[in-house]
Amino acid sequence: MNKVVASADAAISDIKDGAVIMLGGFGLCGIPENCIAALVKKGIKQLTCISNNAGVDDFGIGLMLKQKQVKKMIASYVGENAEFERQLLSGELEVELIPQGTLATRCMAAGYGLPAIYTPAGVGTEVADGKEVRKFNGKEYLLEYAFEADYAIVKAWKGDTAGNLIYKETARNFNPMMATAGKVTIAEVEELVPAGELDPNGIHTPGIYVHRIFQGQQYEKRIEQRTIRKKA
Repeated sequence: MNKVVASADAAISDIKDGAVIMLGGFGLCGIPENCIAALVKKGIKQLTCISNNAGVDDFGIGLMLKQKQVKKMIASYVGENAEFERQLLSGELEVELIPQGTLATRCMAAGYGLPAIYTPAGVGTEVADGKEVRKFNGKEYLLEYAFEADYAIVKAWKGDTAGNLIYKETARNFNPMMATAGKVTIAEVEELVPAGELDPNGIHTPGIYVHRIFQGQQYEKRIEQRTIRKKA
């Protein structure tokens, strides 16, 4: 199977209005910048986006929010985006805030083929409203369902033409589990090499999970918050 596509535009060409999309990354680290730019360019609407965070106003998923492409945002942290805040408070955007560990585990459950998981996170809080609670060994747990995503879009440091992926440092936080969880997984990589060139012992996502792969261009690698001190 030839998994290599020419560009981000080709990789996301069949994503339509109303799709449910997982987007990898942690903060602004390891986000699929090229695919996000292609989604903005394509202009599709009514998307449900599952991501650790919502980017910032002029970068990452923030670009999609600015174009009013996102109907619902499912995330664990959204504190760096003024446009997100405006859309939330005005009722323009549906938002589901999830504890970060629960978000990761619901992705993982989808990759494992599990329909749901039980977690203690959120018991006794608003997170538990309307959810089934069960006791195990005297402790309460919430029932949380695995995500059902049409697409998982991830970004890796290196990949090969068979779809095997290696992530670098913080980019390993959500990309690997999301890569296993989409009905279609799209990977953009900083460096694309021939199959067999990567050390099998260093591969984080086996190619069996990846449907499309391409080498990205011009990664900006922004810092979400920069704190500096004045010279003494």
